[in-house]
Amino acid sequence: MIVKEEKSNKNSSFEKVVGDKEERKLQAQRETKSVWSGLGLFGMIGWSIAVPTILGAALGIWLDKTSKEDFSWTLSLLVAGLMLGCLIAWNWIQKENKEIHKKNEDGNE
Repeated sequence: MIVKEEKSNKNSSFEKVVGDKEERKLQAQRETKSVWSGLGLFGMIGWSIAVPTILGAALGIWLDKTSKEDFSWTLSLLVAGLMLGCLIAWNWIQKENKEIHKKNEDGNE
């Protein structure tokens, strides 16, 4: 009798695991994204880093031409733009990650 109950519990937990995996697969098929969507994601991250970096370098070049200092505005603002761009990209990725996890939690409940 005890063996049957343990076997029944194992079967029900196995069925739940298989059912959860199947539901995730079906949800993934419904939410299929194209290759262009993936490339767009990489492009978005790249542009969010490149634009502040280029703007920082351009402002630095202009400041180097208009004011003579012992240090390079170009290099300083290029690094500052790069850091700002990385921060923007990181925040954007974190937001997308939270959204993905929220969808997964909603789907599992």
